[in-house]
Amino acid sequence: MPSMIYKSRFIIALLTATILLATSCEKAKDTYVTNVLEQYFETNILNRDFIVNYASNDSINITSQYDGWVFRLLKNTFYDGPMTATKNGTVITGTWTSNEDFGKLVINLTQPNIPSEFNFLNRQWRFTSKAIPIMKLAPWGTSDPKEVHMQRL
Repeated sequence: MPSMIYKSRFIIALLTATILLATSCEKAKDTYVTNVLEQYFETNILNRDFIVNYASNDSINITSQYDGWVFRLLKNTFYDGPMTATKNGTVITGTWTSNEDFGKLVINLTQPNIPSEFNFLNRQWRFTSKAIPIMKLAPWGTSDPKEVHMQRL
């Protein structure tokens, strides 16, 4: 009888240790994935210059509206910050935000007075590709035939 109790305690201890180990490994994995995503976003997108090399609104190519504009997402945190658009000394400012998995990008260029073509850019976008030097965006939560491709300089 005492050996049976001893064996069951051992099994219970082993199961408890396994559960604790599995739980802590999941946290470490989630933290690692988050750190990798943050590092990729910071290294390849934040504080970098981009141009619009393709823009399509309802299957109409509107790329030429953004000729000469250089866009930059600046870092406040990994998930938000100021944004600038610059062309021939004119600077338009605003903000950007992203979600935790960096699948979403919200652009909001507002100051001082934005050119009308920026209304197209000011929306919630989802990344369809972050294969730098080109990041591809499509509208978040809809299948509207709109897209923007931004090339890192």
